[in-house]
Amino acid sequence: MTGSSTLGDSTLGDSTLEGSTLEGSTLDVLLGDDEWYPVCAPDTLTPGRGVAALLPDGRQVAVFLDRSGRPYAISNRDPFSGAYVLSRGLTGTHEGRFFVASPLLKQRFELATGRCLDDEEVAVQAYEARLRTRVPATT
Repeated sequence: MTGSSTLGDSTLGDSTLEGSTLEGSTLDVLLGDDEWYPVCAPDTLTPGRGVAALLPDGRQVAVFLDRSGRPYAISNRDPFSGAYVLSRGLTGTHEGRFFVASPLLKQRFELATGRCLDDEEVAVQAYEARLRTRVPATT
């Protein structure tokens, strides 16, 4: 379920980030076997722009928020050039699908699935991403 947008126990749905309080929240990426890894605070992201992050095993991911605040995470490696640059690509939508275009060769990758929109035989790894509210411990 790549791109789910859960904030604590409530869903962001189609709400925008403007005016919302994400302080104390994290954008998490699912590494596998129900292991969520906190990547960054969502308020450090600008909707429509990507940020690269290093995972514990050395892989790089590119994380994004769309304009409604929904998080996405894909491999940062452009399979056409081999460069780790997808986080720096331009974002847009095509037929309702949010994508990032590689800044080098301009191939578009759907952020929900990692599928290349310009070459159906190519894809990058897509990761499930979520927004989570950190609940302060009570004493």
